[in-house]
Amino acid sequence: MRIDYSSRFKRSFNKLPADLQNDFDQKIKIFFNNSFNPSLKTHKLRGNLASYYAFYLRDGYRVLFEFEDDNNILLVNIGGHNDYSKWSKR
Repeated sequence: MRIDYSSRFKRSFNKLPADLQNDFDQKIKIFFNNSFNPSLKTHKLRGNLASYYAFYLRDGYRVLFEFEDDNNILLVNIGGHNDYSKWSKR
């Protein structure tokens, strides 16, 4: 499996506090091995983000991603659950 990072994801990630960046570093290892590991609480989104999935970090933060195909995942954005309303399909 290959994981790519969108420029939007990179910008949002760089704005996160160091402790959340560290949490992401731990969770992405789990995600790489099993994107539906129960500890990630991976779920499909609805509404205008219905083509995306998200997994949980902590403190209400989520990683927005999409399956580009069977072997490629694109991390689209990262932020708080309340940020969902600001995110839209690219």
